Amino acid sequence: MKTFVVKRAFWFCVTLWVVITISFVLTRSVKGGPFDEARELPPDIKRNLLEKYNLDDPVLKQYADYLSGVVLRFDLGPSLKMRDYSVNEIIAETLPRSALLGLLALFVALFVGLSAGIIAAVRRGGAVDGFIMTLAALGIAIPNFMVASVLVIVFVFVWPLFPAAGWGSFSHLVLPALALGAAFSANIARLSRSGMLEVLQEEYILTARARGVRESRVILVHALRGALLPVVSFLGPAAAGILTGTLVIEKIFAIPGMGDFFVNAALNRDHTLTMGIVIVYCIVVYVINLLVDVAYTLIDPRVKL
Repeated sequence: MKTFVVKRAFWFCVTLWVVITISFVLTRSVKGGPFDEARELPPDIKRNLLEKYNLDDPVLKQYADYLSGVVLRFDLGPSLKMRDYSVNEIIAETLPRSALLGLLALFVALFVGLSAGIIAAVRRGGAVDGFIMTLAALGIAIPNFMVASVLVIVFVFVWPLFPAAGWGSFSHLVLPALALGAAFSANIARLSRSGMLEVLQEEYILTARARGVRESRVILVHALRGALLPVVSFLGPAAAGILTGTLVIEKIFAIPGMGDFFVNAALNRDHTLTMGIVIVYCIVVYVINLLVDVAYTLIDPRVKL
C-alpha cells in the first residue's frame, strides 16, 4: 500500500508538471495577447497592464513564477479579463456547478446504462436485446450537442416540461444531464451486457440456479457484481469525457460553470484562467482514476492496487 501511494504521488506530480508546462507553452504561442482589444489601447496603458501582470518579464521567469505559485501556494494567479477576480475565486464559484452537472450526468449514465445492459443480457437474442443495442449504437454515434438539440425541441417546445437554459433550480439540470450522459449510458449498456453474459456462464451462477435461487436474486445479487467490473474500468475515461463534455453542454444551456468560463477564457486569451481550469480538470481526472482503481479492488479482491 505504501509503495502504491508513493508511486501515485510521484506520477501525480509529474503529470501536473507536464500539464502546466504544455498549457503555458500553448497559451503563450497563440497569436495576440489578453490586452489586444478591438480598439487599440494607448501605449502607456498597455505597458502598465503588462507590468501589473508581469507579462513584460522574460518568458522563462513568467513560467518559473507561475509554476512556483501553483506548486507552493496553489495560487493560479489573477484573471486577465475579469480583473476584479482571481482564478481561484472564479473556479471556487464555478466548479460546484460543473461538478453537480457532471455527477448527475454520471448517475444518469450508470442508472440507464446498467438497467439497459442487464435487461439486454437477460433477454439475449430477442427483440428487446436488439432494440436496446440499436439504441446504444445510436447513442454512441450521435454527439451530445445533437442530443441536446433534440431534447430542447421535444421537452421545451413540443412538450414544455423543462426550461431551455439557465441556472437556478434542479429542473435546469435535467436536460443538460440527459444530453451529457446519453453517450456514456450507451457505452455502459454495451459493457454491462457483455459482462453480464460472461458472468451468467460461470459455475457459481449455474449452481445458484440449480439450488432453486430466484432468478431476480441470481441476476441482481450474484451476477451483477461480476458484471460491474468492465463498467468500473470505464468510469475513469467516462468521467474525463463528461468533464470535457461539459464545455459544450454548458455553453448550449447557458450554465455558468467551469466549461462555459473555459470557452470564454480561450476566446478572450485569458491565459491564467485557461491554464487554471486545465489544471483543475487534470487534478479531478487524476483523483477519479485513483478512486476507480480502489473501487476495482473492492469489487474484485483478486486485483491488487
